[in-house]
Amino acid sequence: MNSVRKIRQILKGRPTIEGAGVHLKRAFGYSQVPQFDPFLMLDDFHSSNPADYLPGFPWHPHRGIETITYVQEGLVEHGDSMGHKGVIGAGDVQWMTAGSGIIHQEMPKESPTGTMWGFQFWANLPASQKMMPPRYRDVKAADIPEVTLEDGVSVKVIAGTVENVQGPVKDIVIDPEMLDISVLAGTVFQRPLPAGHTAFAYILSGEAYFDECRDAYAHETTSAGWSDTERHCVCQPETVVLFEHEGDVVRVSTTEKPVRFLLVSGKPIGEPIAWYGPIVMNTQEELKTAFEEYQRGTFIKHE
Repeated sequence: MNSVRKIRQILKGRPTIEGAGVHLKRAFGYSQVPQFDPFLMLDDFHSSNPADYLPGFPWHPHRGIETITYVQEGLVEHGDSMGHKGVIGAGDVQWMTAGSGIIHQEMPKESPTGTMWGFQFWANLPASQKMMPPRYRDVKAADIPEVTLEDGVSVKVIAGTVENVQGPVKDIVIDPEMLDISVLAGTVFQRPLPAGHTAFAYILSGEAYFDECRDAYAHETTSAGWSDTERHCVCQPETVVLFEHEGDVVRVSTTEKPVRFLLVSGKPIGEPIAWYGPIVMNTQEELKTAFEEYQRGTFIKHE
């Protein structure tokens, strides 16, 4: 008999500005890091106003982490200190392991559809891998398999395995699973999870219940701001659902509306975190070294 994971916390995205002036919503980050280990941050950039996204993220360094960008609409041009360059568009994923250090830029272009929509996750690396050689993966939408399950549930497998179909992103330190799941209205869907792995869902569209409880006050919920007075059992877009570690499966029940969400899980690292700006290490001394090397021009260890 499988036990269903309960909701530990619900977080609503908060408006913020990053890069050279990109308007986005931060779903989680910084203060929530211990609960989300090994994940550090999730940003949702979604706008039909080019002034909100065209400033982009000019050249900046990373060390000690992986950055994962998943584009839904629009185009993002990128380049890095290893000589990689290109453009990712709708349905594409960029999985970059910064490791010992990389300098890159991500510059959105004016969207052909009029809307820019995408997500960026940061995932931590353990101390033993923080100085690993950087690596970079551009995964095109056509290379992401889509599996249809019973009851019409559709799953795009970015990382992990569903029905013996493996996603294109493999050999990642934190053993992640990243699935883009669509569930029809009036449907109950279950997904097994590895024991002890941190797991969360991020709702893209529609609505659903994400555990068996129907009490909106049975878990902590962070508001989108001081004027947010709505609190519901059913979870809606721009909401993160963080699950407890106990339990074998996640259960999602839709209402008269369908739901689409990202389901992300990974193996906790359980190490100290020293984080400043684009660099995440284990100690303040390591942070100091990283920034001193960046200023001296010795930051890049692997060309």
